[in-house]
Amino acid sequence: MASSSNKVIITCAVTGSIHTPTMSPYLAITPDEVAEQSIAAAEAGASILHLHARNPEDGSPTPDPDVFMQFLPRIKQATDAVINITTGGGHGMSLDERLAAPRAASPEMTSLNMGSMNFGLFPILDKMKEFKYDWEPQFLENSRDFIFRNTFKDIEYILKDLGEGHGVRFEFECYDVGHLYTLAHFLERGLVKPPLFVQTIFGILGGIGADEENLMHMRRIANKLFGDDYQWSVLAAGRHQMNFCTMAAMLGGNVRVGMEDSLYISKGKLTESNAMQVAKIKRIVEDLSLEVATPTEAREMLQLKGGDMVKF
Repeated sequence: MASSSNKVIITCAVTGSIHTPTMSPYLAITPDEVAEQSIAAAEAGASILHLHARNPEDGSPTPDPDVFMQFLPRIKQATDAVINITTGGGHGMSLDERLAAPRAASPEMTSLNMGSMNFGLFPILDKMKEFKYDWEPQFLENSRDFIFRNTFKDIEYILKDLGEGHGVRFEFECYDVGHLYTLAHFLERGLVKPPLFVQTIFGILGGIGADEENLMHMRRIANKLFGDDYQWSVLAAGRHQMNFCTMAAMLGGNVRVGMEDSLYISKGKLTESNAMQVAKIKRIVEDLSLEVATPTEAREMLQLKGGDMVKF
């Protein structure tokens, strides 16, 4: 059974590398926008901020540490939120490119994807015919023939480089049941240490579907594999975001929202900020008579090294 607490950690994934600028005028692109939206999300109740960077000229995903460093110090100075930097990066980035910013910043947390997978974004092309930037349609089309690589060797490398080398702890991103077993393999080998932060992800084409039965199955398997040694969290893509997060909170889990995962605040209505999504899930959590974890409480629950140990 996952570690139980009436404290719910809210993670906010601010911009990601999935959505493109044409999809929403509110998507954070420039370092100023990422900083402003991150700070507002923390003020709204997010205790963890999951961060990607984008080229400020055209909004394309970038692994450039210099771009990250234009917003990371500002967020740290303005909030006490835990900063969690992606190691997934964006489509087509090499592993070393994906690790460049985490190595430079040495954050408290990074994401860590637990398996290679198809990651299909191309169906969006059926809904959109005109784009603001030339790179967008090709980026989406390329996902038709793209494998998001995360081999056992890659995972071992990240665990050693960031985990052992920088004292980083991980948001273990599990897009399917097999990813839970991969994580259990690394736990058995002693390469990861509890408490694990297990992010179960639903609704990405190529991963497990956004079906309530799948959510319950992923939870059952995680409980079987990890017992009391993990914190369970849930995110779901697009329209499934809020209902799956609500289910997770009801079942004793933690939640992730943000414009990386969904551009909407309700049916057919674009969210105008990440903070709007955070405020909404915070209201839901509190209406369930649960408490939202503060950044300090999240650090204690996940045994993080502390904000004073980062390099930004």
